[in-house]
Amino acid sequence: MNIGFPAVLVEGDVVLRPYKRSDLRDWVEVRSYNETWLRQWEATPPASWAELNSPTAFRLIRRAMRRAAKEGESMPFAICLRDRGRERLVGHINLGSIVRRAFSSAYCGYWIDSRVAGRGIMPTAVALVVDHAFGPGRLHRVEVNIRPENKPSRRVVEKLGFREEGYHPHYMYIDGAWRDHIGYALTWEDVVAEGGLLARWRRRHG
Repeated sequence: MNIGFPAVLVEGDVVLRPYKRSDLRDWVEVRSYNETWLRQWEATPPASWAELNSPTAFRLIRRAMRRAAKEGESMPFAICLRDRGRERLVGHINLGSIVRRAFSSAYCGYWIDSRVAGRGIMPTAVALVVDHAFGPGRLHRVEVNIRPENKPSRRVVEKLGFREEGYHPHYMYIDGAWRDHIGYALTWEDVVAEGGLLARWRRRHG
């Protein structure tokens, strides 16, 4: 059983929902278009970008996400943007490595289509996921680890008021080398008095 998942989270034109089979074409198009934008920040793949972002890859990834979600290890959401009556897939956000009991924590990872970056979609998505984690998901802490060079991603969590907690040398193998990361985190106590992270984000940024 996965507490808090599946779920659909909505704020304005931003919709977070579980993946569907019908997302295949949009996922492949977005991932293929954004190879240069994304591959520098993602774990070094054992195959070509085309192979790892093919229709076959989507089916395997979706199956793995469903299995991890069913086992309570993650909450994977497609980030969609409502556009002229349809939901356009523009990114991904996941609460992964979920640990319950005394720890009650998860790691958050995400990516966004470069064609819609800078429009507030990702901060909104992160705020939605964090509020869901602290509410229906019954978690206490959400962590995000980001390469120091990834300024757009760092801006997302810094805008939302995540606390910088540490520097992790040689943390993950990305783009052909072991890369350092900066650790950020929020706990339930950081946002509960403000009505949640999304409410705080709305007040600060409109």
